[in-house]
Amino acid sequence: MTLRLFDTHAHLNVDAFAEGLDQTVSRARDAGVEAIMVIGIDAATSRRACDLAAEYPGFLYAAVGIQPNSAAEADVGDFAIIEELAGYPGVRAIGETGLDCYWDDTPIELQHVYFDRHMQLCRDTSLPMVIHMRDSGDLIVDQLKRQSSVPPGIMHSFTGDWACAKTCLDLGLHISFAGMVTFKKSDELREVARQVPEDRLLIETDSPYLSPEPLRGKRPNEPARVEHTLRCLAKIRGVSAESLAETTTENARRLFQLP
Repeated sequence: MTLRLFDTHAHLNVDAFAEGLDQTVSRARDAGVEAIMVIGIDAATSRRACDLAAEYPGFLYAAVGIQPNSAAEADVGDFAIIEELAGYPGVRAIGETGLDCYWDDTPIELQHVYFDRHMQLCRDTSLPMVIHMRDSGDLIVDQLKRQSSVPPGIMHSFTGDWACAKTCLDLGLHISFAGMVTFKKSDELREVARQVPEDRLLIETDSPYLSPEPLRGKRPNEPARVEHTLRCLAKIRGVSAESLAETTTENARRLFQLP
């Protein structure tokens, strides 16, 4: 039986998919994927995400933003472009935003500024946010707690512990898992995934990165492979893949305000 799947995070707007995108989309459809959120990381990729949402209406949707590792290279007017793009048809989220303490591309002070700006844009547009976290869970939680209100959103490609996940859930966020949850040494992450409430659970590929087992290391990752992550989550949670696919897809459609 084909599963109903929603890939909530894919970078189909990068060079890895410059050729053969129609085939990538076709394979995703054949695998049961009914929608994909295409994520911007800067002004150019955010615009490309909007173009793809227009090219594949009702299947591809766009998130527009400046990722923390892109913030230092952003031009003065780039965030104004993001604000403009946020009103385009097919744009259903803001991001990806957040913090990154792994790479040394953007000073952390500037990352905080951009994270705040994205959250305010979420409030202004009533769109959810997509939060990038890499070695930064505690800092993200601290910044969220300082907000007057926390917009709805996703902790994308979650890699934190249960304490971090629980706090994010208490703040109203969804938790999304990518291919890392399938890796053989990811027992602790799988235990976190087992505990996330059903109505806050999402799946993603983070294409073209993080190919899941049994395809780990095979690039580019693509949305059709999100089924492997879903089946892994269903197994550790003791539920059928069909029911969890329905649930995670409906969770995504509700969060992104889709019909």
